[in-house]
Amino acid sequence: MNIPNDPAILLSYINTKLRNEFSNLDELCSTLCIKRGELERKLSLIGYVYDEKTNSFK
Repeated sequence: MNIPNDPAILLSYINTKLRNEFSNLDELCSTLCIKRGELERKLSLIGYVYDEKTNSFK
């Protein structure tokens, strides 16, 4: 699946998906065929990390 390349847009896209459709990051990555490590690396470049408690990148 194509996901946004721009990190800020990607952040918004992923957090919206997590909030509305997926109960955790592993489920999102599996369903969308995204490598979790690559996603976390991209978002860490702009200072965001996944928070399991809130199921979002902060």
